[in-house]
Amino acid sequence: MELKEQVEKLLAEAFEENKSLFLIDFTITPDNQIKVIIDGDKGVSVNDCIAVSRKVEHNLDREEEDFSLEVTSAGVTEPLQKMRQYKKNVGRKLQVKTESEKFEGNLTDVSDSGIVLQWKAREPKPKGKGKVTVSKEAVLEYSAIVEAKVMITF
Repeated sequence: MELKEQVEKLLAEAFEENKSLFLIDFTITPDNQIKVIIDGDKGVSVNDCIAVSRKVEHNLDREEEDFSLEVTSAGVTEPLQKMRQYKKNVGRKLQVKTESEKFEGNLTDVSDSGIVLQWKAREPKPKGKGKVTVSKEAVLEYSAIVEAKVMITF
């Protein structure tokens, strides 16, 4: 079995053991540096990274093939890539870019096809002077999203 296939199988077993964790990305360089990025429905602890790392490392034979292994969690500043990441961030403020527009709003709903963002905006009154606060909403298909990031507010 090829190294990539072995690692994929071991990762699947690790995620079977802890169903709240899931894979974001996984690469192997030509010199066998294995890099795994994981996320979790309830976040990722250091112990989660250690458990996934051990599952992979302890079941590969360095005598057969030398390798290095790095297991990390998806960073707060990393763009969202998987539907499960959107689901765990419902209620948080996102910045979402499409080909033509940029939205900032609260993630209020996640479906199989896309997301719903809501925000408030100040607009000129339909009649007379002054401005009025209006609620806005954008329904965005995943296919239209170029990049989506959680906005960190302090």
